[in-house]
Amino acid sequence: MQKISIEALARQQLTAALASGSGRAADTVFGGHEKVLRQTVMAFKAGTQLSEHLNPGEATVFVLRGCVRLRAGEDSWQGKTGDLLIVPDGLHSLEAEEDSAILMTVAKIRT
Repeated sequence: MQKISIEALARQQLTAALASGSGRAADTVFGGHEKVLRQTVMAFKAGTQLSEHLNPGEATVFVLRGCVRLRAGEDSWQGKTGDLLIVPDGLHSLEAEEDSAILMTVAKIRT
């Protein structure tokens, strides 16, 4: 059994993102590339984005603090603190509309 404070990790990653030249910081809390399930706390300085990419499986974004915008083609969804965004299949991107922290959960499809 392991207990992790997601709130504390979000604060830590947001501090790191604001100090980083890239404006981003992340820490995988559970799983990893070799596992089916991966959960990562990611933080972004306002205006920073994850460029368009594909997920390796099903994914959700839980907004821990701030405001982000998820885009897929012509569609977009805004997520604020406490919102859960279901990441659509296909190409998508994520942009921080303000300093933000998220919990990204990915369940990788096994082939």
